[in-house]
Amino acid sequence: MSAPLLLTLLAGSATFIGALLSLPGKKPSNRVLAFSLGFAAGIMLLISLMEMLPAALATPSMPPIVGYGMFIIGLLGYFALDHLLPHAHPQDLSVGAMEHKPQLRRTAMLLTLGISLHNFPEGIATYVTASQDLELGLGIALAVALHNIPEGLAVAGPVYAATGSRGRALLWSGLSGCAEIAGGVLAWLVLGTLISPMVMAAIMAAVAGIMVALSVDELMPLAKEIDPVNNPSYGVLCGMATMGLSLTLLQLSDMG
Repeated sequence: MSAPLLLTLLAGSATFIGALLSLPGKKPSNRVLAFSLGFAAGIMLLISLMEMLPAALATPSMPPIVGYGMFIIGLLGYFALDHLLPHAHPQDLSVGAMEHKPQLRRTAMLLTLGISLHNFPEGIATYVTASQDLELGLGIALAVALHNIPEGLAVAGPVYAATGSRGRALLWSGLSGCAEIAGGVLAWLVLGTLISPMVMAAIMAAVAGIMVALSVDELMPLAKEIDPVNNPSYGVLCGMATMGLSLTLLQLSDMG
């Protein structure tokens, strides 16, 4: 196995670390679950608006109108998917700690999809960078692994709460990490030469739109519904701060 592909594999596998951290001996309380949902929203918002969309718009071959258009397509695509998935209505849910299970399953599906779509082009970028400069690729892979840990936690928490299964939580979290590995494998197969910057930029802009819609329409309202006493904004801010720190490390490694 080549060194760049190995780095991509290790970075993607870091989601399992986050998943393990989110699986204590008992199911998380509504307060912890709401915080984790807000945390996930903060991660996705910062990644989308501060990393993916700006990177897409900065691509030389990407006209801004196309970049913003793909962003809007991503937003609309999310709402189309949201419409197709089954909904849980509050009046149909029983009262108690488990009343949000159906909605949590649906949220977990969307969350896994959103993070997987983010991780796929990230895996391509990690592999291509490491292929061009192994030392720089190592730094980037470490920073990517760092921010994959909270992503793994964000996916596994809702899945565990919805299903009560540690195995499923690890599986779903692992799937989001495997998307990054798949991106690296794709880059390896085509040696990075057939990956059009325009196509990559369009994908990133669309995925950014999906993640913003998921955060605002699904994660934050559900966090407030599950724990109406506490403010979900604390989780959102903590997620943004954590991801901001990891992106700062990513930029520092890029500068080095």
